[in-house]
Amino acid sequence: MSVSFKTLDLNLLKVFDAVMEERSVLRASQKVALSQSAVSHSLARLREMLDDDLFVRTATGMQPTARALTMAPQVRQALRSLEAAVELPTFAPAASTKPFTLAANDFTTMVLAPPLLKILGREAPAIDLTIKPVTRIDLAEQIDLGRIDVAIGVFSSPPSRFRTALLFEYDDVLIVGKKRKLGRLDKAKLATLPLVVVSFGGEQEGAIGGFISERGLARRSEMYDRPALERALSDSDRPPRIAVSLPHFLAVPALLIDSELAAIVPRPLARALEQAHAITTYELPYTTTPVEVRLLWHERVEDEPSHEWLHEVLRRATEELRRGR
Repeated sequence: MSVSFKTLDLNLLKVFDAVMEERSVLRASQKVALSQSAVSHSLARLREMLDDDLFVRTATGMQPTARALTMAPQVRQALRSLEAAVELPTFAPAASTKPFTLAANDFTTMVLAPPLLKILGREAPAIDLTIKPVTRIDLAEQIDLGRIDVAIGVFSSPPSRFRTALLFEYDDVLIVGKKRKLGRLDKAKLATLPLVVVSFGGEQEGAIGGFISERGLARRSEMYDRPALERALSDSDRPPRIAVSLPHFLAVPALLIDSELAAIVPRPLARALEQAHAITTYELPYTTTPVEVRLLWHERVEDEPSHEWLHEVLRRATEELRRGR
């Protein structure tokens, strides 16, 4: 059946967008305030018009077809443009119950979440946060579909549909258990240490040059400056020994207590860990390249008042982090 936009019922697109987001007819019906049968009927009409199944029912929910995945970002952007055209762009955080979804790793969550939640508690007590892992393989798709409002991480040359803003920079330091006394840390001593590092994925997971790319979005996978470490110890009889490689920072403090291990971690994380664990920080005997942690979001939400407010709050949380509050 051929499709004419002139005769298209825009309510069908609202139902399509709700099912795409929720992957459930029941939850979609609740989202658009219709009965399940009305949502199913709308989907049937749209399927007939587009000559495509659009969604296939599986044990894990309604899975979109290739046609639906292609349509989804454009449909959502069109609906939001229409919404912006007829509604006044206002956002009142003190009264808002709007939920936000962030993507971040455990490092940035550990250092940013406490000051961020303090600000929300003061200024937007009814707003809830969901934090998803920035390491998820479908991060770009989730941002494209509007399921993630903003990602926080280290990105390389993001596609033009994404916007970024600098949050903070950091370099690497070495941490050990409090009982471990290293004295003066030079390159020779560093070469003898069994090291703990964090890597979200290696070459087997498709990482190239310490970054993993998906849908044009490359994000940092190695959470330490490996080239700088290798250069620093290039003249040593001992190459650096990576004794433990972890996919997250959560277990690092427990591994250092009463052990010979030492870990290379971001400086802001070392400060946070020192406050909660028996950890000592040492300056590395070489210079690491400063790393930029950035906000990343889709261009279609750039001018939305709620997202502008969220970005501003994240920047203020970063300032509180710098001041050590």
